[in-house]
Formats: sequence, structure tokens, C-alpha cells
Amino acid sequence: MSLLPKFAQVLVVGGGPAGTTAATLLAREGFDVTLLEREIFPRYHIGESLLPSSLQVLDLLGVREKVEAYGFQCKPGAHYIWGDERWDVNFSDLLGNYTHSFQVRRDEFDKLLLDHAKSQGVKVFEGIEVNSLSFDGDRPQSATWSQRVEGNSTGELSFDFLIDATGRSGLMATNYLKNREYHQIFQNVAIWGYWKNATRLGNGREGAIVVNSTEDGWLWGIPLHDGTMSVGLVIHKKTFKEKRSTSLENIYLEGIAKSSKLKELLEPGELVSKVQVEQDYSYTADRFAGSGYLLAGDAACFLDPLLSTGVHLATFSGLLAAASLASVLRNEIKEDQAMSFYERNYKQAYLRLMVMVSAFYDQNKKKESYFWQAQQLTTSNYGDGEKLQQMFVNLTSGMEDMLNVEDKPDRIFRDVSDRLKEHWDLRHKQFSNTLKEEEQDQMVASNEFFSTFNGIFSLSKEAAIDGFYLVTTPQIGLAHANS
Repeated sequence: MSLLPKFAQVLVVGGGPAGTTAATLLAREGFDVTLLEREIFPRYHIGESLLPSSLQVLDLLGVREKVEAYGFQCKPGAHYIWGDERWDVNFSDLLGNYTHSFQVRRDEFDKLLLDHAKSQGVKVFEGIEVNSLSFDGDRPQSATWSQRVEGNSTGELSFDFLIDATGRSGLMATNYLKNREYHQIFQNVAIWGYWKNATRLGNGREGAIVVNSTEDGWLWGIPLHDGTMSVGLVIHKKTFKEKRSTSLENIYLEGIAKSSKLKELLEPGELVSKVQVEQDYSYTADRFAGSGYLLAGDAACFLDPLLSTGVHLATFSGLLAAASLASVLRNEIKEDQAMSFYERNYKQAYLRLMVMVSAFYDQNKKKESYFWQAQQLTTSNYGDGEKLQQMFVNLTSGMEDMLNVEDKPDRIFRDVSDRLKEHWDLRHKQFSNTLKEEEQDQMVASNEFFSTFNGIFSLSKEAAIDGFYLVTTPQIGLAHANS
């Protein structure tokens, strides 16, 4: 093993998409970056369906050509069976050059990003675990580490800035800040496995993700380039506990049997993996940044996987982290200003997506579903109408800490919920060839609105937060809106 340095301008802990995005962008700007990853890649990870926004970041990283050439399954969009509704989401309707994405094996995708980080000047060390941090007041200043694989070396590395990209384990949030809160409404459990010989969608949509609601929850079906299909069942924790007298595999297969489309697609297939489970995966830290540190990706927050936002939030936060620190290291902006920009911007992106997921669930017509029950539980003591919608959003744990945006949550929720219903109505008309000529412009505007949920939110002066906005040329950093 190469000797670890004693010092780094920026220490990144974690080699997933958040960590590699931040590290690569900073290294490409000429900064001294060391990345420590506790595992040896490739390593398994769930979260295989990407959004088109990830391609924007891959372009900035200079790695998109490698990803495009790798052979991952191209993802043209999604096919939803939600209650009594069925519709397709086509990424080809999005604007610009990001009209598709990929379904990826995360072990292969993440290794590709990590190897690219090495090629861009990041000092990457795998099999190294950070055991503890030392602080100067509230500011982390050094990390003690140990070698986990093929050796027993230990040491200490000091740094100017820390990017915590340690995922669910949350080095800072769980061990030092103690500020992670789990959402009380989205207390869901995911059970998943891998199938071979499953049927795929036709008509050029073989790579689309299938999302299929049932009376107990919903399922995903993600076709992968190795010929397998990732299939997951998401149910409420209460429902999971009620069914736990039987085996995990039985719960899983029973859930599939209650679906419509996925049951059909899997009929000729064979389960070829063990069944895995994950729970309590929707959470947020009440702070995403502080003196000398930023929490990126899942180390800061994670959202219900309904809209496949995990890698989007990871790469987006990695971009924000790199831009914020680059401007600080170049003495273009004060550290407290950069940290405020990062936190408010990342929380705003998270808030928008959380409202989107909440509004999506609110559209479900099947009242016997656990989504409907959850909404009833959260609103039964607060009255009717718009206040119900507001409380459903506000009562999602951690929501109050994310209201550092100009729009109030009830306004955001009402806007998204109304636009979502309008979008679906227009979609149905479009697919049934009943869309009127005077509704064409409305359809275009609706597509533009929802494309913002799949894009980068802060690349213009108009989207400036605290007087700053993110720029990527001629170099990555933050710019003053009044300059």
C-alpha cells in the first residue's frame, strides 16, 4: 500500500458517487485531495436507477464518455402502474442533451467513478477506515485511520476541510453531531432480490424502470445490462412487522404476487440471489455543514426511493461541495458564506424532492393502501383542506429545518401537487391522442417544470442563494449575483 500523506487540503471520507464527485472536481481545480474508502472496490450497493441530471455531473467530471461506453443499460424513462393509473415518463421530453439515463450495477458504476478520480489526481486509498476525528472546538482537524485489508497500518491525517461522504453510516452525523432524524411518516422497509430471464417492456422501452403499486406498498423493477432485473418491494414498517412471522423471502414473493405488471414480467423468471432488506432509510441531519466540514450524499440525508433520487442527491451535493470549497480555497468567498450556501442549496433541493414524493403519494386513489393510511394518521388531528396537505409535509420529520427558502411549504406543496395532477391529465390526453391544439403549449410548459426536478437547481443568477450562485466555467466555484 502506498503511504498515506500526513496532510491534505481536503479530506474526503467515502468513495461513493458523492465522495468521488466532490474529490474529482476539486482535484481538477488543482487542489490537494485525499480520499479514504473503507472497502475495496468493487463493492455491492443498492440504488441502481439514475436520473438524467446525473449526466450533467458526469460531463463536469469528464467521465461521461467512459460511462456511455461501458455498456450499462440505457434508461429511456419509467413506466408507472399506480393505483388505477398507468402512464409512461419519457426522458426524451426533457430539454437539452440529457434525454436519457442509465440503469447501473452500482459496484461497477461506483468503481468506474473511483478509478476516474484516481486518474484526475485524487489520492485514493481503499481498505482504509477512519476510526475517529479530532477537533479544534467544533472544527474537525485530523482523522485517525486504520488499514482494514491486507495489513494493519494505522496513522493520523490532518486536513483543512472535511467532506463526509460516508453514506448511511454517517461519520459526523451519527458519531459527533448526533443530529440525524428519521422521518416518522416514511418509515418504510425495502426488500429486494435479483431475477434472470424476466420479461422486459417492449416498444423500445426495454430499459425503463417499472414502478407498480399494490394494496400494501409498491415495487420497482430495474433491468440491468447483465441480463438480470433488480426487483424490490417497499412496504410500511408496521406492515412488515405484521408479516414477519413468515420468512423474508415469503414476504417478498407474496408482495410480487399482489402486483400486476411485475408479476407478469417475472412469471418466466427465476430468483437468483438471496433476498435482502433495508429499513429506516428516510432521514435527514439538521445541519449539512459547519466549521471546516460538509456532509454530502447519504451522510446528510436520504429520501424514499420512489423517484430514484439517491445518486442524483449524491452527485448534486458533491458538485455543490466542490464549488463551495473551491471558492473558499481560492479566497473568493468567506468560509461561513460558502457553508451557508451549500447547506441552504442542498436542503432546498432535498425539500423540493421530498415535496414531490409527498405529492406523488397524495395522488394515489387506492384508499386501502398504506400511503392513504399514513396520510390519514398525519392529518386526522389538524383539519381539512390545504392545511391537511401542509401538515402532511410539515410532519415529515426534519421538514421544519428545511424551510430556509423563500416559498412557504404550503405554497410549494400546493403548487407541485396541482401541477402534478395537471401534468398527469395532459399526459393521459397526449397518450390517448385527445390533447387539444390549445393545450400543446401547456404540455411543453409542464414538461419544462418537471424537468427542473431532474436538473441542477442553482446554475443561474436568478437562482442565487445568499447572494451567490454556482458557476462551472471558466472554473467551478461560487459567483456573486451582483457582479
